Amino acid sequence: MIGALYMLNLAILVSGRGSNMEAILKNIRKGYIKAEAKVVISNREARALSIAKEYGVDTILVDDKGKKGVDWEYDKKILEVLERYGINNTNGLICLAGYMRILSPEFVRIYKNRIMNIHPSLLPAFAGLHAQKQALEYGVKVTGCTVHFVDENLDSGPIIIQRSVEVKDDDTIEMLSNRILAEEHIAYSEAIKLFAEGRLDVRGRRVFIL
Repeated sequence: MIGALYMLNLAILVSGRGSNMEAILKNIRKGYIKAEAKVVISNREARALSIAKEYGVDTILVDDKGKKGVDWEYDKKILEVLERYGINNTNGLICLAGYMRILSPEFVRIYKNRIMNIHPSLLPAFAGLHAQKQALEYGVKVTGCTVHFVDENLDSGPIIIQRSVEVKDDDTIEMLSNRILAEEHIAYSEAIKLFAEGRLDVRGRRVFIL
């Protein structure tokens, strides 16, 4: 069983508009998620930082200009911020919410089973970028979203929650993406809630909800 032994300290990593982040912060404010959002970190100037400030959450910009690809030296800067805000292996959780960097294996090992990500497909189908476009091009009838723990490979960590979305005959990428995003907002908060309550049990590749 994993989760917070005390009040969960949450860090959210972002790169863009921050809609999943905002859904999480709303659910913390409502009391649905028993956690404290300690810090929002971005690798670039992003709308998400302004939204986080509106919720009273500290924001940190760790600019990654000139830092391309997997970079442990860059991730060390993120690690320093997390340590400063008390995001640790006892009562911390890191949530990737539209974070457009791949974490280094060294970073992932430090926070094993304490990093979550949301992906707009039913993994393991359509991993990587442009998952909605991949789904439409493949011709699937059902797609959705997946909340998973982050491991050392791309979109391959243990799956926590999945929610399905019907693919309609007249769907565009934008239409499908919007319906998936609505399910993401539900699924991500549910996964964090379960983690905060100590109700997730990771056994190998499987995550059991207690």
